Amino acid sequence: MPAQTTPSPVTITFANAAPTSKSSSTTTSSSSSSTSTQGVYVLNAKNFDSSLKDGKAWLIEFYAPWCSHCVRFAPTYEIIAQQLHSKQQTSKSITRRVNVAKVDGAAERALSSRFGVRGFPTFFLVDGWTVREYEGNRSEEKIIKFVMEEYKNVEPVPFLFGPFGPMGQLRAFLMWGGTIVVGMYESLTEERGMKPLVAMAVLCSGGMALGLVLIVVIGILLMPKAKQD
Repeated sequence: MPAQTTPSPVTITFANAAPTSKSSSTTTSSSSSSTSTQGVYVLNAKNFDSSLKDGKAWLIEFYAPWCSHCVRFAPTYEIIAQQLHSKQQTSKSITRRVNVAKVDGAAERALSSRFGVRGFPTFFLVDGWTVREYEGNRSEEKIIKFVMEEYKNVEPVPFLFGPFGPMGQLRAFLMWGGTIVVGMYESLTEERGMKPLVAMAVLCSGGMALGLVLIVVIGILLMPKAKQD
């Protein structure tokens, strides 16, 4: 697990906020920073697992910048984040705390593959190792009601095939490895000017060499040792 880091917040600016004079800008900035409500968290491969270890439930949207549905829904999702995060600040007696986050699924392909994302936007409610997919209407009222109450009526994703299970981890690893190989192939053909067949041969040779090294290392580690009297 990577070291725990804090996900990057998205700041929301209200268009109808009254302008302030330069003389009071410092005071206003200090006051607003202490009372403003957290917006949507931005998660990526580096801070994903560490962020989800805070003991809270997480509503996560997988989106793509080029997705028109995602773009239209973005303002509503910001309002949902404000609503759910403000409940944590204003009500100390609240028993269910939900953080709201988003992942650029087009850029974070390993995370998308880990969750089995097939289109954008896709929403998941992650509560510990329990994962539920939200497939209802994309409205503020419906989504808030789902994460606070109605999630109990939705069957969780089976752990074996979920993002925290072996199949999810395997999908993420394969996508991560594939991304690296594609990047290396593009580097060899575009930057070094190799022909496609030559670049493929180099990658295959490197893969075979790496495989042999791993086999030798695993064989040494698993080699039986003589007992000592």
